[in-house]
Amino acid sequence: MNDDLDQIYEMRFSGLEEYRNDVWKILVNQFFRKWINQDATILDLGCGYGEFINQANAKIKHGMDLNPRTRKLLKDDVIFHEQDCSKRWPLEENSLDLIFTSNFFEHLPNKKALDATISEAKKCLKKGGRIIAMGPNISVLKGKYWDFWDHHVALSEQSMRELLEIHKLKVLTSVPCFLPYNMVRIKRRPLFLVHLYLKFPLIWRLFGKQFLVVAEK
Repeated sequence: MNDDLDQIYEMRFSGLEEYRNDVWKILVNQFFRKWINQDATILDLGCGYGEFINQANAKIKHGMDLNPRTRKLLKDDVIFHEQDCSKRWPLEENSLDLIFTSNFFEHLPNKKALDATISEAKKCLKKGGRIIAMGPNISVLKGKYWDFWDHHVALSEQSMRELLEIHKLKVLTSVPCFLPYNMVRIKRRPLFLVHLYLKFPLIWRLFGKQFLVVAEK
């Protein structure tokens, strides 16, 4: 399975690495930084090529993914965990200030795996710790949600927040339309447009196809 992941990622993202890193640098510095404390311990769940965790400024940084290639793409200050996220995490309970995950939950094999993952996340979060979850919104995308072979679990911001609330996590932010769907199969856009996009939330309603949900333990 790990070999399949590596092949899919290589086919999908090859040649886009530098552009994706540039976009995520803007996203982290201009938008997500408000949730990242410099003294925090954070985890990038399904960290992929490390676009978020490599840019984040935190005291202790963890990344978790099944793709073996990920290890080579993370900076030296990131502790990598190559494992199934629905199994017991190799982290202490109440040890994380923040868990970030982007475009990952839809790749899990089923809802049972997602439920187990959220259970592990809650266990490892400190009281007052937060989880930030982004992903393609099935209620907005409709059939286009299934344009990627490895999408299995369809989610909207409503179903995402409901799952978090089932696990007794308090939802603080719920945005149905945040970022556009993906950076694959599209033309590269000038980076200044990313800056402008983040400054004008009204535009998100037109172009945003991903939800953003933030919850607290």
